Amino acid sequence: MAKPVLTAAHFHNEEAAFAFVEAHLWPEGAVCPHCGNVDQNSIGRLSGKTSRPGLRKCYACRKQFTVRIGSIFEDSHFPLHLWLQAIHLIAASKKGISTRQIQRTFNCSMKTAWFLMHRIREIMKGPVGADSPMGGEGETLEVDISFVGRKPGTKVRRGASHMNPVFTLVERHGKARPFHMPNVRDENLHAVLDAHASTQSHFMTDEEHAFTGVGWNFASHGTVNHSKDEYVRREGDRVVTTNTVEGFFSILKRGIYGVYQHVSEAHLHRYMTEFDFRYSNREKLGVDDVARASATLAGAKGRHLTYETTR
Repeated sequence: MAKPVLTAAHFHNEEAAFAFVEAHLWPEGAVCPHCGNVDQNSIGRLSGKTSRPGLRKCYACRKQFTVRIGSIFEDSHFPLHLWLQAIHLIAASKKGISTRQIQRTFNCSMKTAWFLMHRIREIMKGPVGADSPMGGEGETLEVDISFVGRKPGTKVRRGASHMNPVFTLVERHGKARPFHMPNVRDENLHAVLDAHASTQSHFMTDEEHAFTGVGWNFASHGTVNHSKDEYVRREGDRVVTTNTVEGFFSILKRGIYGVYQHVSEAHLHRYMTEFDFRYSNREKLGVDDVARASATLAGAKGRHLTYETTR
């Protein structure tokens, strides 16, 4: 018998929603955001008739708090159970869900829907400082550049000079990491690869000239010639192709052009974070929609933002 995911209690009940969020952000018990106290004997739950859901008091610093403080939920009047619904919808939608759709679904203002979506994209970055180098010994990294959207103040013309370049690294059987790169030059590629790619990886690209100056630094550099309709080549046991990164670009473009329709250069990095997160936590890697939403929520800790930072 069918059992819809969104019938779970934390999507409809505020107290259940607080319990669900606390389990994710406080796995070892409540933490006072004011003084850092973790002693559960000196932190009490306030449950009077006038107390709001999830309210606690730290008897070390004598201040009250909820799990909202110090997270993306702070300074928001939007009910927590509806936050969880929005997180699940964006995490489960392979090609994204538009702000207008969120506005219609929750019957809220456009400003509120925009606020929700960009805060959720922010927590999809994961923990601060968690960007370890991709690839490694025996691993294959596929790299390519594509173009999306339109640069401000430009006219649509033949070619891609009016579009925003997106440089992406993809582990052949793993994660993706896209970057908005306004100027695709050797020095910019070097900077990104030095910070985000292990030089012990096998490096796969197309025949783009920009890659010839960086590929030598890796364990090996294989190229395919797309201009001659070459997409896969076998060299013994090694498969030389960039089809994996091309697959990521196909999802990105279908989302941007089919769902969002237009993405400004100022916000492009946030949308790329969204697509990166879903691709890097996909079914093929053993992460279903529920687990992906939970992984999104786990990134909410320490991500307190003001509205101005996500406009």
